[in-house]
Amino acid sequence: MALAVLAAAPAPARAAEPRREVVLWHSYRDAEEKALDAAIAEYNTQQTEIHLEPQALPNEILASKISTAIPNGNGPDLFIFAHERVGGWAKAGVIAPVDETADAALLKDLLPETISPLRFEGRLYGYPLAFKSLALFYDRELVAAPPKTTDELVAIARENLRAGRVGLVYEDGDFYHHAPWYFGFGGTLFHEDGRLDFDSPGAIASLAFVRDLRAENLVPEEITGALVAQLFNEKKAAMVIDGPWFTGGIAKDVDFGVAPLPIVSATGKPARPFLTDEAVLVSAKAKNLADAFVAARFLAGTRSATIRAVQGRQAVANARAWDDPKVGGDPVLAAFRAQLSATVPMDNRPEMRDIWEPTQIALRQTLRLHTTPEDAGRAAMRRHYALTRPAPPPADPLVYEIVGVGGLLVAAGIFLRAARAVVREGKLAAALAAWAWAAPAAVATGFLIFAPFAYSLLLSLRDFRDGTSTFVGLANFWEILAARAYGPMEPLSFYYALMVTVLWTAVNVALHLAIGLSLALLLNRPLLKIKAVYRVLLIIPWAVPNYITALLWKGLFHKQFGAINGLLSLAGVHGVAWFSSFWTAFFANVCTNTWLGFPFMMVICLGALQAVPKDLYEAAAVDGAGPWSRFRHVTVPMIRPALVPALLLGTVWTFNQFNIVYLVSGGEPDNSTDILISEAYRWAFARKEQYGYASAYAALIFVLLLGWSWFSTRLAKSAEARA
Repeated sequence: MALAVLAAAPAPARAAEPRREVVLWHSYRDAEEKALDAAIAEYNTQQTEIHLEPQALPNEILASKISTAIPNGNGPDLFIFAHERVGGWAKAGVIAPVDETADAALLKDLLPETISPLRFEGRLYGYPLAFKSLALFYDRELVAAPPKTTDELVAIARENLRAGRVGLVYEDGDFYHHAPWYFGFGGTLFHEDGRLDFDSPGAIASLAFVRDLRAENLVPEEITGALVAQLFNEKKAAMVIDGPWFTGGIAKDVDFGVAPLPIVSATGKPARPFLTDEAVLVSAKAKNLADAFVAARFLAGTRSATIRAVQGRQAVANARAWDDPKVGGDPVLAAFRAQLSATVPMDNRPEMRDIWEPTQIALRQTLRLHTTPEDAGRAAMRRHYALTRPAPPPADPLVYEIVGVGGLLVAAGIFLRAARAVVREGKLAAALAAWAWAAPAAVATGFLIFAPFAYSLLLSLRDFRDGTSTFVGLANFWEILAARAYGPMEPLSFYYALMVTVLWTAVNVALHLAIGLSLALLLNRPLLKIKAVYRVLLIIPWAVPNYITALLWKGLFHKQFGAINGLLSLAGVHGVAWFSSFWTAFFANVCTNTWLGFPFMMVICLGALQAVPKDLYEAAAVDGAGPWSRFRHVTVPMIRPALVPALLLGTVWTFNQFNIVYLVSGGEPDNSTDILISEAYRWAFARKEQYGYASAYAALIFVLLLGWSWFSTRLAKSAEARA
């Protein structure tokens, strides 16, 4: 009986099989991220075998993390990114191609204009999720109807200028925002041989057009994305050229409309902005390609597209999603759908990444009104040549390997000789005890400093192009020191950057010392009241994070909306375009860094002054010494031992003060205010990740600072001997 009962009892339920995880990287924020999460949540609810895990990364680092993680077998299974990197990633084996035969049904549902940008060398990579381009935003209270031609656009802008407003606002110094005029005037990006085509008649005509807009003050100077939104929300700007992301920054009380960009009156062609596909791309190193493609197809499918369009207000690439009244009836999305037919897909070849810096230089030179469009076009071509110089020839690593092994053997020999001497002298126990105490710090220093430094030296012997590296020996150093692309005393050359760096360091350290010592002398006066309050107030610049201070000072120096030019205008002085010439931009950088640096020197000097015995001053006064003599013969000698190390430390800090130069002037104009460390950064992260070239820059900076360290050590010892 018992056996019968046991036989009739239900079998215990088997544990559910764990679902296979597929990781998705993206950089969406706010409504777009919430919409994506909602679509993924629905997918995960319906799926029984796959779990799609979204991971949000900052947009500014997503591309570099993809380029470095996936080739090494790490990173996501799929990711969302703009299509212009497809060519480089396909060549480097980062992304996997799509099987168009298997996905024929899905591809029929997608807008044709959004599919072609994802093709490279005859194959399709990824699925388009959404498309983005520029369009014309206008305030309905200030603009009765959107302009159909550029002549109408200029007329409306002039009318608003006479009313005390800005006629048109867009980031005119950025080529992405200039592209509608560039293509509308008939410009093309590349010659047949791959060279930039920025000196063609169409390109020059587009530069002349924006130059005229600036000359008439129809567009403001030094505009940024934040200022675009601010002016539009405050009803100080009638029209804005921007993308769909701009809608998130528009105030609720602004009655605005969106329309396609106008026809260029001079050519009869439409202003054609860049088309950017936001696509889901599958990693070539995905743990399970089949699962990754299943998840990617869902993200591009109709259901996901509808959720992203309704909740995230994305202009989705899935045509069937537009049948939903909430999508097709959205006036903003409908305007971008209308603009789609007059766009230029951004080139997805690796060469596309080389155009941004040269074109930005041409635009900003033109907008300063000091350079003709023809000269600006030639400057762009010259910079493009420098950035796309041919790769150095490969080198035989055997010689370098022999030298490296020899160096290791010599180091090992020196160590063994020293160890044998310790044993011979009977100091082994004491030496082991000392090393035991020092070992934690030595190991940490080795991992955090020496290992990265050694790795950087190895990188400097290689050339990195399009995700691949080649051993080139000392060719990177030769390229830098020979200054073949640019003259030695022109921006972009090592020697010019070195000259600017030395000038930058000397001026800043001198000002830090002068201001810091002067304030310390005032605070050290016995009769001064509320010293503690003054000390706290004067140390505030040092306490505030320097990147916040840098951004604040950059705003103060803005040509049209900065407080400094506002004060100058009150005094009857015309405002200065601080970042349009070397000396004014350099002055802005120095002012910011002086504000940040004087508190450190003040604290050091004040501490040293308080340690000077008062008897010395009294004795000097009895001997008839005046204030200057007491300062020269008593104060300076007594504070010198503390002052010299502070000066040396301040010199090293200032020599490598990256934040201020990068955030305040940004190297403007035309990289002329860049110092060595900011130049190295640009080669590593802004110029196609040329890590080898940037590492060679870093190695040369190290050699310079090593020489300065040797000199400063001797100087400090000399100061101590005289004390």
